[in-house]
Amino acid sequence: MDLKVMLTTFGMIFLAELGDKTQLATFAFASESKTRLAVFIGSAGALVLTSLLAVVFGSAVSRLIPANYIKVGAGALFILLGLWMLLSPESK
Repeated sequence: MDLKVMLTTFGMIFLAELGDKTQLATFAFASESKTRLAVFIGSAGALVLTSLLAVVFGSAVSRLIPANYIKVGAGALFILLGLWMLLSPESK
């Protein structure tokens, strides 16, 4: 196992997840529930499953498309979505 890759992935995902809508939804569920352990297990399980799907599909796609193209495409998609959110009439 590559420890550098694991720690880099952990750090980036941890920072990306701070304050996002998933964390806010978990916060809301925990504030309403008396069984906080169930909220934690459900939230953690969902994050693990979505991460598993991303790894499986990312691995499959990388066999067809070079990693550099995937990175450029993902970056372009983030920029386009950001511009769309900023310029969309509904966001004003």
